[in-house]
Amino acid sequence: MISRRNIRVKVMQTLYTLSSLEAGAQGNKVAASRILDDKLKQVLDLFTTTVLYSIRIAQYAEIDARQRASKYLTTADDLNADFRIATNGFIGGLMSNPSFTLKIKNDKLERFIDEALVKKTFQQLQKTQEYADYVALPRHDAPTDRAIIQFIWEKQLLENEDAVSHFADELPGWEDDSELIIMLMQNFFKTSSRTDFGKLLSAEKKEYAHDLLNAVIEKEAVCMERISPRLTNWDKERVAMIDMLLLRMGVCEFLWFPTIPTKVTINEYIDIAKQYSTPQSGQFVNGVLDNILKDLVKEDKIVKTDRPKH
Repeated sequence: MISRRNIRVKVMQTLYTLSSLEAGAQGNKVAASRILDDKLKQVLDLFTTTVLYSIRIAQYAEIDARQRASKYLTTADDLNADFRIATNGFIGGLMSNPSFTLKIKNDKLERFIDEALVKKTFQQLQKTQEYADYVALPRHDAPTDRAIIQFIWEKQLLENEDAVSHFADELPGWEDDSELIIMLMQNFFKTSSRTDFGKLLSAEKKEYAHDLLNAVIEKEAVCMERISPRLTNWDKERVAMIDMLLLRMGVCEFLWFPTIPTKVTINEYIDIAKQYSTPQSGQFVNGVLDNILKDLVKEDKIVKTDRPKH
């Protein structure tokens, strides 16, 4: 579900958090591991909550139909309100996924659902042509049921200023992880039946995340021996903290992660620097890592192997 690039970002964020702690805690691998796990769990919580929001809006159709039918003065439309979207096959499959229902229950994710936002968004959904076309169908198949829930997420929530503002204010991690959540949601609508809401990472990727984190902490001195000589034209104290962390991560991947090609390492950290640091950071990280790599190649320090196939 989550890529190595996403893992690198979480490791970088963990190291940045550690840098703000007292000196004794900065090298504490136990504390670092706990922070990383918390950040990864927060992504899973956020992803599950956005899925939950999407289906709660669809399920509001049943509440709406019940309220309309109980009015003192009802119309034929009130009495025959179509609420099949609330129980469509896509939602049924999701609600029968134990990992989804357990995740919601165990982490109390319902507390993040704002009923006023759900109601308002459903009312906006009712006005769309997509909803009118959906309820007009005599029967719904699996692709149609999935498409209407995806429409709710992409058009009624993600393009809704009120919804996005609410997410930013009320959902922990949204501002940091919104792009990652959007990617996870895109994948979810392609592979929903295989989604395990109990874990975000495969065992192999979780091992990579913690191995990278521990390497950057343990090998700081070794990494800085490689980085410092390449900062001769830079004021080391003025180099952005994130840039320095990314350089250390890059050197660790060069030296101690034999299945990751050096070109992949450089390209990934250039992209992360561009997104999370200063406008000049991509070029800076590229130049420093490229020069360090040339030194390591000359010294015959680079040993890379193919990643084992599972």
